[in-house]
Amino acid sequence: MKISLFLLGYGHVARRFAELLHESEAALAALGIEPVIVAVASRRGGVAFDPDGVELGRLHSQPCDLPAIVGVLREMQRLPVRVLVETTTLSIEAGEPAISHVRAALASGAHVITANKGPVAFAYRGLTDEAARAGVSFLFEGAVMDGVPVFGLIRDTMPAVQISGFRGVVNSTTNFILTAMEQGEPFQSALERMQQAGVAEADPSLDIDGWDAAAKAAALGNVLLDAGATPVTVAREGIGPATATRAAAARERGRRLKLVASGTGRGPSASLRVQLEELDARDPLAILEGQANALELDTWPLGRVVITQRDGGLEKTAYALLADLVTIVRRANRSIDRSVT
Repeated sequence: MKISLFLLGYGHVARRFAELLHESEAALAALGIEPVIVAVASRRGGVAFDPDGVELGRLHSQPCDLPAIVGVLREMQRLPVRVLVETTTLSIEAGEPAISHVRAALASGAHVITANKGPVAFAYRGLTDEAARAGVSFLFEGAVMDGVPVFGLIRDTMPAVQISGFRGVVNSTTNFILTAMEQGEPFQSALERMQQAGVAEADPSLDIDGWDAAAKAAALGNVLLDAGATPVTVAREGIGPATATRAAAARERGRRLKLVASGTGRGPSASLRVQLEELDARDPLAILEGQANALELDTWPLGRVVITQRDGGLEKTAYALLADLVTIVRRANRSIDRSVT
């Protein structure tokens, strides 16, 4: 099945995704998937569209604004299976312009996959409803824990499970810094290492001020607890140079200081927060080193289920986009099978 892809945002994650498509060509072909990047748009590079496949890195100089994006989506409507891959920068104020990008794609009849936390953290209910009405998918596996299948695991392998809460370490940058400060490394030095690795942005405030974790807590709360939250409604704490004293003192007592995102309850009354917690060394969140992440789900009847990612990074987030792409094709194939029978 030929899949026409529109890469909206062409930063580190999108570039790694494009590489991963090439590296996974044989595996995707075995699944009957032929992805073709027919459009690319970036804030600095402009927009390029070619139904036969664009030449990456050679974008036009026209503005990359919503009308231009809508125009490309309209041009793509003559192609059979279309997917918008949304990886623009998170706006913590309202999740825009990503929400408008997703909405425009759904209205055009295109599927959407995204690693952007904004749409699911600010507008999950509305976008999910719009996708259902359009008969397309809105998937976001890469929004919370890189390539770890949090949402897909629950959706596809835990039928009828009830989730009453979650807690997790979900921001790689802050966990790396906390781990480094335990060993005596200064805050600024650890942060700069994360920036050099391309994990933390040049402006790292979203990470260290707790906003990234708050957006992920809102996303988890909206999907798992029907919270109807936004990052602004999540109680939030961050880290800074002064946190080093607390981290080192906790380690000396045989404990670990972690920035924990958590949620309990259901519906509008669900409680979501991001805060520094001193954990027992045996806690599954306490053992996390460096860029490792983990999420613990409080479920019935399975009890507590822990999902751990020991290694983070761009490749893992890119894989989440690829996994969502495979999910879309599998859904399309099931629809074809039902129509035939």
